[in-house]
Amino acid sequence: MRATSATTTRRPIVAWQAWFVLLGAIWGCSFWWIKLGLRVMSPIDVAFTRLLAGALTLLVISVATRTAMPRQLSTWAHLFVVAVLLNSAPFTLFSYAETHVSAVLAGLINAFTPLATLIVVLFILRQEAPSRQIVGGLGVGLVGVVVLIGVWNGFGASQWLGIGACLGAVVCYGFGFSYARGHLSALHDSPIALATGQVVCGTLQLLPFALVFGHVQNHRPWSSLWALAALGVLGTGIAYILNFQIVRHAPATVASSVTYLTPVFAVVVGVAFLGESVSWNEPLGALLILIGAAVAQGRLHRHRGARATS
Repeated sequence: MRATSATTTRRPIVAWQAWFVLLGAIWGCSFWWIKLGLRVMSPIDVAFTRLLAGALTLLVISVATRTAMPRQLSTWAHLFVVAVLLNSAPFTLFSYAETHVSAVLAGLINAFTPLATLIVVLFILRQEAPSRQIVGGLGVGLVGVVVLIGVWNGFGASQWLGIGACLGAVVCYGFGFSYARGHLSALHDSPIALATGQVVCGTLQLLPFALVFGHVQNHRPWSSLWALAALGVLGTGIAYILNFQIVRHAPATVASSVTYLTPVFAVVVGVAFLGESVSWNEPLGALLILIGAAVAQGRLHRHRGARATS
């Protein structure tokens, strides 16, 4: 009986760990796929194609699982806002940014997302009261941003536009996660239904801009087409399902920390497949950002407490 019990408790742990690594890999590779997609499409087209492929993927999953779409008009209104903040705006900004900066740098700046969310929640929306620990973590994270960008090196106007677009996308994520938590977390609709509705809304938001401002080259190398397919199907479709599985089976402190893994994959694929270089300050700055996020979220304190209890 004991052996059977141990086996049943191990299976979900292995499962969510596999989903966790896979999700971090998919989101880390997204910056590589964006860079390849930009070889044949404009930034707005890359963002729109990503959303369109993701929407089609989620619609297929919804049909296969017989998931009913949300029926309340208010739910669709909230999904429309969340789609702007978590999909159409940041996807476009990151695509535009990578016309000026490397995929590695874009992926590393994305590590600031947890801290940007805290800044929005604490100081802009004032949904929570800041503590010394949170303020200290934010301070470390902001120093990390300065080190990551390498402000002492100086940049041209083009690079600053790319960095600004990345930071703008991260701020959108901060507002989006806060809004979603306040308006979608208590709904009874299926997570698949909410994800599908959100991505469909984002696709419709970018459709008129893609029709007016889009530009697709006649020459379309297969590498770019496969990258765009992966970006949409995996990065915007399957990734949502993986995220829901992690949230359902993994501890809450682990489920929300996939952002810590994403920059690692972004650096590896950027260097290995795009031939991009990494300056000493970029991984150091990203490490400081992640340490700041861990401190602000109390992860280091909980880890020490867990070891003491053990």
